[in-house]
Amino acid sequence: MTAANRLAALDNLPANELCQLAEAALSALVNVMNEETTLLRAGHVRQASTLTPDKARLAQDYVGFARSVQRQGDRLRAEAPTAVERLKLGHESLATQMAENLRVLATARTVTEDILTDVAKVVGQQNKAKTYGRAGTIAADPGSAARGIAINRSL
Repeated sequence: MTAANRLAALDNLPANELCQLAEAALSALVNVMNEETTLLRAGHVRQASTLTPDKARLAQDYVGFARSVQRQGDRLRAEAPTAVERLKLGHESLATQMAENLRVLATARTVTEDILTDVAKVVGQQNKAKTYGRAGTIAADPGSAARGIAINRSL
């Protein structure tokens, strides 16, 4: 089935069925984002990262349904006004959950960067040369600074 056929099939669904499918996708996406946020708050970053494939798939599903709802907006409002209102409320809960999720992700990123920066500084200080140079002072050896510590800023 081509993409155009899938879009046409979605657009031709009965109004209530299309709204129910969109609402189910929306609810599943909100739930997985809530679970991810909860895990991140608890510091379980690895467990939270296992949710990424599900979150991406659910987001893609929801976007497909949402676009169909937009294309069929007039028909849906005429045939299933209650379902359309439920979708609007669900979308508001998604926006709230996304904002919270992004705040927690930003905090986790900042904490991680701070920890790595602190570790790099401490390791660098411990690797200073402890011998005297020609002038009778401890020589600074730039080659012995911390190596192998990096901060991934792509989060």
